[in-house]
Amino acid sequence: MLGTDLCRIGQGYGHQVIATDIQEMDVRDLDSVMQVIAQVRPDVVMHLAAWTDVDGCERDPDDAFRANTIGTHNVALACQKHGAEMVYVSTLCVFNGEKPQAYTEFDTPDPRSWYSQSKYQGELAIEQLLDRYYIVRAGWMFGGGKEDKKFVAKIIELARQRSQLKIVDDKFGSPTYTVDMSRGIMRLIETGVYGKYHMVNPGAPASRYEVAQNILACAKINTCELLPVSSAEFPLPAYRPRMEAGRNYMLELRGWNWMRPGMESLEEYIKATFHTCSG
Repeated sequence: MLGTDLCRIGQGYGHQVIATDIQEMDVRDLDSVMQVIAQVRPDVVMHLAAWTDVDGCERDPDDAFRANTIGTHNVALACQKHGAEMVYVSTLCVFNGEKPQAYTEFDTPDPRSWYSQSKYQGELAIEQLLDRYYIVRAGWMFGGGKEDKKFVAKIIELARQRSQLKIVDDKFGSPTYTVDMSRGIMRLIETGVYGKYHMVNPGAPASRYEVAQNILACAKINTCELLPVSSAEFPLPAYRPRMEAGRNYMLELRGWNWMRPGMESLEEYIKATFHTCSG
């Protein structure tokens, strides 16, 4: 999702972009990481690789830490050795979700699942090893075009097949468009102002139900009724924070909040990908 847009947009900013999936680099293997970074000698390493199956991580914590913590540690070590800057895409899941408002960079993480714990430990590894880094936390990411298998694509597909859908209304987050985040990251690395940043599409925290309503409105689907339900109706192995929304507070304070409002980006994405939204 993000990698495809980041490569394309990075090239548009005049950078030479080398995708490590082509290089067949496995972040869990330190020798593999060191070999590729030594060969490429990048100025900046964008570390997007992660195991993002939240419930899978809950069932297998060892693999979660191997991919998300050890993998990040390996990339940071390679950046340290070869003098590269590092961008690490993290998650707003690192918070416990008990705050009534959106989280800022000044709130204290308290991860409650193995996925979120493994991602947070990746953040700590970077902070311990590097001086030149950007930790960028995303919200509920959408994008990917024809490869989209996440919430937007699933809602549109199911709504076309069914007359009713039950959607959780007690979990809140911040949609994050991969195109906007890619542009934001490119602009951020041009500043040279290292640190930790939230990077979501601005707007009030939205429930899954509210996001689904916006998806169907944009997609012009009016044949499916959405029913708001409690998350208790869909028990899952891993803890999901009630509040997973973020505020781009560091960007705001510096006057750099480049991210567009979420609904504007959602409309653009659905129109371009699903050909259902009028101009």
